[in-house]
This record gives sequence, structure tokens and C-alpha cells, in this order.
Amino acid sequence: MLNSSAVRSLRRVFNEGFAVHDIAEPLVSFDASASVTEVRTFMEERRFEVVGVRDKGLIAGYLEKSELADGTCSDFLHPFDDSQVILDSAPFTDVVLGLRDTPRLFVSLLGRVGGIVTRSDLQKPPVRMWLFGMVTLIEMRFARLIERFCPEDGWKRFLSEARVQKAEELLAERTRRNQNLDVLDCLQFSDKGQIVARNEEVRRLTQFESRRQVEQAVKQLERLRNNLAHAQDIIATDWDTIVLLSENLDNVLLGPPGLRQEDV
Repeated sequence: MLNSSAVRSLRRVFNEGFAVHDIAEPLVSFDASASVTEVRTFMEERRFEVVGVRDKGLIAGYLEKSELADGTCSDFLHPFDDSQVILDSAPFTDVVLGLRDTPRLFVSLLGRVGGIVTRSDLQKPPVRMWLFGMVTLIEMRFARLIERFCPEDGWKRFLSEARVQKAEELLAERTRRNQNLDVLDCLQFSDKGQIVARNEEVRRLTQFESRRQVEQAVKQLERLRNNLAHAQDIIATDWDTIVLLSENLDNVLLGPPGLRQEDV
């Protein structure tokens, strides 16, 4: 198991190593006196749904393309609400949870809004790295749990012969390449999930109420990891999983999903 120093390091990496400023975009803005006709044309050309509105040189609010009619930007200005604004140093967990109920967040630097972040920005490489790291940690934790509660390859009885054989064949190949591994290291994530799901002793240590819940969670995490690895859209297909990971970051760092802290 990871010691307290290692856990603190992981927390630092996931909470401080990635922040809003890594993915946010500048908020394009117009003077409050600018013609809405010109602004709307600009927004349509750039496919912008929102732009900032400046008052006395400072961004004081925003306007939405869907609301525009005749007039000037000041006629359609929305002041920023505190719930819509996030610090540029905020961690990715705050971004994901902030975007759960709103299409965008405005980014504040030195007390003034100057940027914007949307769900589409969560497709960028820094977020993908962050998510991939969390999924990898979860798989590692499953392996540790199996190693602890299924000694001497006792986990084999929870898998089909074909899956065990596949792992042993992979071990033989890696041994041939002088890689010092165990057969447990050669299991797929889905295999480890099946062991946790089917092993009552292990599953009772978690908050999962059924084998089906474990299998469903592993399936979702596998799909997210595959989409991350192959640069596929992760918002359309994996948004609920991303939110769940963000809500349970400490569980990801300290133990498998659902693992009680006293059992780590």
C-alpha cells in the first residue's frame, strides 16, 4: 500500500499539477457601445456562443448569441454571477464539477474575468492525461486488493480458463523479454474487475452492493480509458464517468472505487 508521503505526493499531482489555466481560452470581448449586428456576425463566423462585454476597458459581463436582436452590446449584457466564475488556479476537479450544471465557466485572473472554459475544453491533452492517470491508479488498486486477499494465485478460480491462459501466455512472452513480472500483472483491467466482483470477501470490503455494480463500473472505466487512448470524444460518451471520478478523487488516490478508508 502507498504510505502517507506517497499519497500526499499523488494529491499534489492531481490537485495542483493541473489547473484551469492549462485549458482555458481567452474571453473575446467588445465595447458595450459596439453594434450587436457586427458582434453577431463575428460570433457566427467564429462559432462563438458567448463573448465578453467591456465597460471602461474592463470586461464587465457577457452576452449570448441566442439572445441578440437590434441594439448595442450594453442592451444584452449579463453581469457575471459568482457561481459562473472560477479562479485560473482551480484544479480540474472544480472545473468538471462546475461544468456539471452549466455549459461554461468564466475564468478569473487577478480578480478580473479574462477567460472562458467549456466542456469541449475538457477534450484537451492535459485533461486526458489527468483522467488516464486516475484510471491507471484504480487498476493498480484493484491489483493490490487482489494480491492482498487472494494469495498464491487464489484469484484464478474467479476467471475462466481461457482468461487465465491468456494471462499466462502474456507472462511467458514478457519473461522472454526479460521483464520481471507475475501472472497477476498480465491480467486485463476487466479480468481484475471480474475477480473483485466475484470474490465475496473482496467485494464486502467495498461499498459496492452487487457484482453487477462492480462490473458496470469497470466497463465504464475501460471505455473511458480506450477513448482517451484513441483520442475519441470523451464528453459525449463518458461525461457521467468523468464527473464520478472527479467527485471521488480521494477514493481514487487512497483505494479502489468504493473501498472504505479503514480497509486500505
